[in-house]
Amino acid sequence: MRLPVFFLCALLGFQLADAQTLKWDNQFDQSVPEDWLVKPINTKANVFQKENGGDLVLYNGLVRRSFKVSPNFACYDFQNMANGQQLLRAIRPEAKLTIDGKEYNVGGVVGQKEKAYLQQEWMKDFKAGEGDFIFAGYAVTDIKPYINWKRTTWASVNKQATGKSLAVSFRSSVTSLKDLSVVVHYELYDGIPLVVKWVELINKSNNNIVVNRIVNESLGLVEEESAVVGSPEQMKKQHGIYVETNYAFNNAMRYDISDQTTHWVTDSSYTSQVNYNYQTPCVLEVYPEKVRAVVLAPGETIKSPRTHELLMDSYDRERRGMMIQRMYATVAPWTTQNPIFMHLVSRNDEQVITAVDQCAATGYEALILSFGSHCNMEDTSAANIARWKKLTDYAHSKGILVGSYSLFSSRRINDETDVIDPKTGKPGGAFFGNAPCMGSQWGLTYISNLKYFITKTGFDLFENDGPYPGDVCASTVHPGHKGLDDSQWRQMELQKELYRWCNEHGVYVNAPDWYFLDGTHKIGIGYREVNFSLSRDQQKILNRQNIHDGTFEKLPSMSWGFVPLTRYQGGGPEAVLEPLKDHLKDYEMLMVQYYGAGVQACYRGPRLYDTTTTKALVSNTVSWYKKYRDILNAPIVHLRRADGRDWDGFMHVGPTLKDKGFVLLFNPTNETVIRNINLPLYYSGLKGKISVRQKDEAETISVVSSNQTINLTASIPAGGYTWYVIRNVN
Repeated sequence: MRLPVFFLCALLGFQLADAQTLKWDNQFDQSVPEDWLVKPINTKANVFQKENGGDLVLYNGLVRRSFKVSPNFACYDFQNMANGQQLLRAIRPEAKLTIDGKEYNVGGVVGQKEKAYLQQEWMKDFKAGEGDFIFAGYAVTDIKPYINWKRTTWASVNKQATGKSLAVSFRSSVTSLKDLSVVVHYELYDGIPLVVKWVELINKSNNNIVVNRIVNESLGLVEEESAVVGSPEQMKKQHGIYVETNYAFNNAMRYDISDQTTHWVTDSSYTSQVNYNYQTPCVLEVYPEKVRAVVLAPGETIKSPRTHELLMDSYDRERRGMMIQRMYATVAPWTTQNPIFMHLVSRNDEQVITAVDQCAATGYEALILSFGSHCNMEDTSAANIARWKKLTDYAHSKGILVGSYSLFSSRRINDETDVIDPKTGKPGGAFFGNAPCMGSQWGLTYISNLKYFITKTGFDLFENDGPYPGDVCASTVHPGHKGLDDSQWRQMELQKELYRWCNEHGVYVNAPDWYFLDGTHKIGIGYREVNFSLSRDQQKILNRQNIHDGTFEKLPSMSWGFVPLTRYQGGGPEAVLEPLKDHLKDYEMLMVQYYGAGVQACYRGPRLYDTTTTKALVSNTVSWYKKYRDILNAPIVHLRRADGRDWDGFMHVGPTLKDKGFVLLFNPTNETVIRNINLPLYYSGLKGKISVRQKDEAETISVVSSNQTINLTASIPAGGYTWYVIRNVN
């Protein structure tokens, strides 16, 4: 029996018109916002309804996304209000499902013949596709946090983002799918041109449903450029939109390489395109490719990856990076946490106590038991729990957080546990050769043991090396997945759930893979580990190159660097800082360039200082960092990359902060250099007369030029550094 639309909506908790829907004001069509990266936008996100009683509009002053609700729910307008760019050329389904081997469209309409552009008068003749899931109702609510973030350390953002959520329900006339609830979710955030979208399926039948694929986004986008001949791989992809999902891994320490879900595909129905073979990559589809069959049991729910769609208004790398960083600060505010931590290499409990005392004495905030230390988080025996509970209590009495390293993936356990290669049917073929399957009994126990250990000891930090890297597993006896086709999905869900659990329990997580959107806090900045066996002089320049390269798309707080206090990956005395008292100048420079960038480094060794002079150096540097912590954690404008030939440096900018600019300059040469540096101050928000103070000493008053720059004459000592704070004139 086919349910009436109003009855289905009531059953699902939706309605055809929502009390939170506002009336659309046509003046919004002409509004041009201020630059949201410099000045906060006052317009709040909302869901509007046009006077025709049908069209729904997501709008926050920066982005507008409009939908028809009849004859089916379909997006026909996706516009960047900052530059007026219309992203859509053609209407596509709101989602696509493959269920039990058959593909179904969710929403969308058919009838558009010209696919290069869309005129609204055409839409009156469009129809719903036969067999498609049909619009049944919608609900508008305030955005609810994806993760109930529990903050336990310093952070530059201290609250969850706000905005509106639109949940749209669909029904199917296909008998076998009448009890499959399909809801497409959209979130629009305040103050940023960002839409987050995902699809939720709920099996309300009494039978298993095999979900082969969920395409949670399918957009017919205007092509970025055309080529008469050429493959999709040869042509540039869409730059008016940045897409990121919470389904990424592979140790690249960069999202674009770690991404597993973004697909730019061709559109053969777009017959007026320039490419003779219809090979223009002009359709964006989002889905995890290696997930081919997830069995949805009665009452079970599956949610697609969350797709973050950030509208871009520039090709400039600096600006695009700042937009992406603002996205992280908005949807994943935990990434702005940035505790000051030491990486302790310990052999006994006494060394832990000494390190805690040194951290407390120098202003450090946390201690992580590094790899090679004597902490084993997999050991949940009563004696081991009691041992680390006692040490944790001592650290807490000194105001120091404690955590430890644990390795998951790049290790072999046994034939019953390890990933099974589908090509051979034997262990092997994983990203790291041999690796455990997270869906094995050992993997499930590993997760359980970590949670138990953290809960019972009171650990505050967790460094998970070799997190799940995307290995598929052909085993049919592992309890955490059924077989090859669901192995990646089920393992990924297990890994993400662990990180969400940590986040919601106030546990700070370092992980060298891209799980930021599911709760992790920090990733490696990107470096070659064997470089830390090179000389200290080489390391200083290489580290500044890593900082320059690794802070275009990431906030400073999202990365860690590395400082080997003792021997690491080979190398001799020229590579390490111990004895610390004999290498104070190098120790200071390494601390200043990392702290000055807002990037925490893993200071790996048995101690932070060895003499009172060394202790004073560490304490003074940490105090300097804390004094300027807010601006030193702000986004970076990259001034000049280190090349060992001349000065290099960067500038933090924070238009809403008291200190709106912080410039840090280095001189790798053997002579003092004096340089005239043109500082771009646009993203600081500074105008008119400003104060430029060098190292808290000499202050000069400058006037920002019409192109929002000033000329800075900087004197940088040989082999040293200098810094400047820039503010409004009091």
